[in-house]
Amino acid sequence: MLTEPAVSSPPTARTEVRSDAAMVATGHPLAAQAAARLLREGGSAVDAAIAADAVMGVVEPMATGIGGDLLAMLVMPDGTPHSYNGSGRSPMAFGASLLSGLPNQRLPERHVLTATVPGAVRGWRDLHNRHGVAPWASLFADAIAVARSGFAVSPVAAREWALFQPVIAADEESARLYRAHAVPRAGELFSNPELADTLTDIANAGPDAFYLGRAARAAEAACSRLGGVLMASDFAAHQGEFTVPVRARFRDLEVLECPPNTHGVAVLHALQALDAMALDPRDPATTVAMVDSMDAAMAHAKRVVADPAGNTVCTVVVDARGLAVTLMSSVFKRFGSGIGVPGCGFALQNRGFGFAPPGQLNGAAPGKRPYHTVVPGAALRNGRFHAGFGVVGGAMQPQGHVQLMVRTAAWGQALQAAIDAPRWRLEGNRLLATEAGTPADVERALRNAGYAEPSGEGELGGRSDFGGAQVVMRNAHGELIGGSDRRKDGMALAC
Repeated sequence: MLTEPAVSSPPTARTEVRSDAAMVATGHPLAAQAAARLLREGGSAVDAAIAADAVMGVVEPMATGIGGDLLAMLVMPDGTPHSYNGSGRSPMAFGASLLSGLPNQRLPERHVLTATVPGAVRGWRDLHNRHGVAPWASLFADAIAVARSGFAVSPVAAREWALFQPVIAADEESARLYRAHAVPRAGELFSNPELADTLTDIANAGPDAFYLGRAARAAEAACSRLGGVLMASDFAAHQGEFTVPVRARFRDLEVLECPPNTHGVAVLHALQALDAMALDPRDPATTVAMVDSMDAAMAHAKRVVADPAGNTVCTVVVDARGLAVTLMSSVFKRFGSGIGVPGCGFALQNRGFGFAPPGQLNGAAPGKRPYHTVVPGAALRNGRFHAGFGVVGGAMQPQGHVQLMVRTAAWGQALQAAIDAPRWRLEGNRLLATEAGTPADVERALRNAGYAEPSGEGELGGRSDFGGAQVVMRNAHGELIGGSDRRKDGMALAC
């Protein structure tokens, strides 16, 4: 039985959580409770992560849900790693002619043509088929209950709901579903019985209930009404796949990232450049070197993978058997495309915004996966699991990985302190935002190196998104340590 957490302002710091058995770190207490239930009942880390992710799609609809994609990094008990790419493709009817009337033939952030096939539901099933232990239907009991009975909206979610009210207000179905006329405040009850019904269909009949059923037909109708070309046949054709992670050494770790179409390669390029450096934490030049390496790595990723930004959720689970999974799902920008699917309780993602103009490597084309910002990560030490981690926040994701790795692996910081520390974020061409609390000498060094402070409002109202990390780490004594970001509503929970 899930219990509602007390609603309060996010703390300025959190305490590490430790366990000799199993651990979960995720973006909401209700998601953590769902994962813990599965682990108590003998489920695997993958079962627990799916249960948590399903709950996250209910309680953070601006960030994720069944209208979005899923990617995962897994480390087996023997240390063997696998990654999973469940990202969806553009519609088969998508053609360059559809872009001819758009500025620079580039899709806007919110447009019906940015809607790509959602990969999350098929991803849940693919992961469960390989690594699940618990009955399929049991994975969704908590999410269905929360969606039907309602939940108290958490502080960070409430803030983003209000910030992105114009996105849901622009679409009749999303406006009704997500209460654009009176967005819920922190502590207010919100329920989504239509989503509960859709999740019940998935629990009872598997992913075909989604990809071959009423959700796919309703999504086609919603897009067609707005001039889009995403069809039920695109849903039916969707498949994800297990892949081999890309990897690189950093200090005494082997860091694992998802291969393209994600920008995980940017993490590895930056860490390889930094590994040869002393990286003195007391020297502001170290931070400048980190930013320089990240800037070059992201430029490389843009050339060889594609074009970026967004919002995501992350769950990391390690079970008592030693299976570890970092599972991340996302609708990309807050509330995705903003296009609600009638009667089904969710909105479609806008991953198509990740496409570059026609003629480029990442140019939009039929049945193609766009550049993807979701990068679940992990690290091995001596060939065994050391850490599973993710830092949500679009282009912040690889930057967050690098900052966490430097702080923990090079500087030896404690996990929660590394998560809580002020971050920097590259926003564009030599534009760098720094978080409150950044030391003055570091700030001066960065500005003297030619990194200007971003200006302009944009969707976030001038507020940079410094992400939200979820991490589970195994120390040298075999103990699990969980850390959860103060910037989000989540928690780490020993199981």
